[in-house]
Amino acid sequence: MINDLWYKNAVIYCLSVATYMDANGDGIGDFQGLMRRLDYLQGLGVTALWLMPFQPSPCRDDGYDVADYYGVDPRYGTLGDFVEFTRGCEQRGMRVLIDLVVNHTSNEHRWFREACSDPKSKYRDWYVWSARKPKNAESGVVFPGVQKSTWKYDKTAKAYYFHRFYDFQPDLNTSNPDVQAEILKIMGFWLQLGVSGFRMDAVPFVIAKKGAGLTRPTEQYDMLRAFGEFLTWRKAGAIILAEANVLPDTDLKYFGDSGERLQMMFNFEVNQHLFFALASGESKQLIKAINDTKPRPATAQWGQFLRNHDELDLGRLSKKQRETVFAAFGPDDNMQLYQRGIRRRLAPMLQGDRRRLELAYSLMMTLPGTPVIRYGDEIAMGEDLRLPERSCARTAMQWSTEPHGGFTKSDKPHMPVISEGPYSFQHVNVAAQRRDPNSLLNWMERIIRMRKEVPEIGWGDFSFLRTRTPAVLAMKYAWRNNSVLCMHNLSSEPQEVHLSMHNDDEADCTLVNLLSEDHSSPENGKHSILLEPYGYRWFRVCGLDYLLKRSAT
Repeated sequence: MINDLWYKNAVIYCLSVATYMDANGDGIGDFQGLMRRLDYLQGLGVTALWLMPFQPSPCRDDGYDVADYYGVDPRYGTLGDFVEFTRGCEQRGMRVLIDLVVNHTSNEHRWFREACSDPKSKYRDWYVWSARKPKNAESGVVFPGVQKSTWKYDKTAKAYYFHRFYDFQPDLNTSNPDVQAEILKIMGFWLQLGVSGFRMDAVPFVIAKKGAGLTRPTEQYDMLRAFGEFLTWRKAGAIILAEANVLPDTDLKYFGDSGERLQMMFNFEVNQHLFFALASGESKQLIKAINDTKPRPATAQWGQFLRNHDELDLGRLSKKQRETVFAAFGPDDNMQLYQRGIRRRLAPMLQGDRRRLELAYSLMMTLPGTPVIRYGDEIAMGEDLRLPERSCARTAMQWSTEPHGGFTKSDKPHMPVISEGPYSFQHVNVAAQRRDPNSLLNWMERIIRMRKEVPEIGWGDFSFLRTRTPAVLAMKYAWRNNSVLCMHNLSSEPQEVHLSMHNDDEADCTLVNLLSEDHSSPENGKHSILLEPYGYRWFRVCGLDYLLKRSAT
């Protein structure tokens, strides 16, 4: 059972083939280049790799405008290269998740072209049409300030088509049983080639009914059950990691009451309140967000993250909270996006402060769920705000001080490497940090290894201990007769914390620090712990003989 639920205690690493490593010198990353970096990824300690889209595409939206679901874009290699890649991951004990973008296709996809050219084509009903422009065409746009409408007229089809995102991404009519069957076929194809699951893009839109006459959103949750049953039938341990930015009271509708729908979802609620906690130095709202998202089936898991390839969406925060985060991490208009988010990477948001970076990653690693790391964050890469929209945080990986950061031999890389300022590849790169035992890269390797040795976080139940200071977050995890206590000081000031264990059996126990020699012994049942500014502690409760005490169930 534990093997099938591997994602409960995993560390996932997100990357784009296009920006990771270029082996053939054409300026675009490829699977052969990625394969040459598998030993690096294995050494980092990650459990699974999540690949952004690599299928054939016009790449007007970094591959999220898919033109063929059953292939590899020639710029990145061949299907044979992909199979060699999945085989290489398997040999190194790493699983592969790939993006599944089935809310929409590219307008250059064969299905859409046939749907436009022939009203009697079976593909006509694979998309969403209206003879007249709907009255609500300007509502529901995903990219305010960039996108003006969700309906566009096609001269060939002589009708308007629905597009939740950009106008070159027509939405699929996912209510159509033939479209749903095709989605399962796509999943089965890639499972057969060695993947262990999918990061499903825009899940609330995938399962929503679509059409010009709809006045309120209606979700088809049974579709998620069909996806889950298909995965279970086809491959043991296969999962869907869903991008679903939804309110906590709807979480169980996505997971299913018994976990029969989705296996994992990104926790956007906690992510947004985590950044408010980092900006304000207070833990109250973060604690509430964690508790609000606590209910979930035993087989379900949250994906916890700091930054990803999109903007930092702050839409769930109040206006005042959002202004606090903007002021701290994205004060300039050029740093903000879509009237709701910040388009920066984490390191420059935290002003390159190593203390705050470690605090943020330690906090993310100890949240209830599975941590998801973005490529380049292990070395504190920055962004290039001269690039449009979200491209600024999707620059090429910085491997060394060689030209273009060692990413490519080409004089004209497809995506520029950051070459100026404190986050340029001359200052921030893997090679230099490998040689420095105190680098962020080596710290990240150690923290990932420790996270995998603390399964209580992934598998156990949690509670919060009273710290009597709003700046300190103290979470205790319990699983199979063992406990772990994780503490984080969100403040720039030192904090002294006095606390007691909830369990009488642990009242007199020593707290053994897993990351240093700073242990804590109680006096009269109370621990007094001094946390430095932005300090953090991972304690094992009652010593290091936990493996001898771990119960079987």
